[in-house]
Amino acid sequence: MALKAVKTSPPKPRLPDLNRVAAVDEVGVNERVARFQSRSIKTASKVEALKLILSMIDLTTLEGQDTPGKVRQLCQKAIHLHDALPGLPHVAAVCVYPTMVHIAKQALDGYDINIASVATAFPSGMSKLSVKLDDTRMAVDAGATEIDMVISRGAFLAGDYQYVFDEIVAVKEACGDAHLKVILETGELGTLDRVRRASVLAMHAGADFIKTSTGKIQPAATMQVTLVMLQAIRDYYRDTGKMVGMKPAGGISNAKLAIHYLVMLRETLGNAWMTPTWFRFGASTLANDVLMQLMKQSTGIYQSADYFSKD
Repeated sequence: MALKAVKTSPPKPRLPDLNRVAAVDEVGVNERVARFQSRSIKTASKVEALKLILSMIDLTTLEGQDTPGKVRQLCQKAIHLHDALPGLPHVAAVCVYPTMVHIAKQALDGYDINIASVATAFPSGMSKLSVKLDDTRMAVDAGATEIDMVISRGAFLAGDYQYVFDEIVAVKEACGDAHLKVILETGELGTLDRVRRASVLAMHAGADFIKTSTGKIQPAATMQVTLVMLQAIRDYYRDTGKMVGMKPAGGISNAKLAIHYLVMLRETLGNAWMTPTWFRFGASTLANDVLMQLMKQSTGIYQSADYFSKD
């Protein structure tokens, strides 16, 4: 008699013991960041780096005054970054509120540009789980291919790690095929040790990416918190064999700083992460500064910011 195949469910994610997460050496982190910031990049490598940065940008508008017209204009920017420069890549994604996802989907139809949407009561996260899951499903049903969720920082800071973990697991399930980026809001966590623990928690809960910030509070992304998160990703990969992406967001507005982030990424995680699949910049103004630098490399002169579309 033939044996019937038995279907098995994937193992349920389990919260690791965060008390065993190694403490962060803040002095060492600051010294490494200082070294990354001291690196010089030759011209040919700089042009390559600038184009890579463009391809990694989640071009973002997350304002209460967002309108369909503004989102369509942002999508045109994503498709046509600067027609005076041939051979440019397009950005990785356009990031909007859930109510604007259907507008972005129409505007980006036929283009290989992801549609990211914030969800889960962004930016505060102060709502009950059922509302957060409805928020997520609404965005996915409208066409979002990526969800940027915020963790419940109050619960995390109160030590209720299981609540935060279970919430991420539930949102991940609600995402379906969409990728999940988990926003830690590192500026509210207070210490690098908490950033490290939150990173470990999010990855074990199923995050496809971990992300620094909403961009709505200060400090947002810093090289120090990003390095701690990259190191957590490295150690998680060594332990599990699973790659997790990284997205610093908020405050990265110029090309020079973005290149420092790329240097840090390469030296911490290696070439495998040097693609839009595994690294993103959350930004609204970075693209124009990168374009200005590319025009300088191409023509030898800086163009005024007035030559570039604002969004």
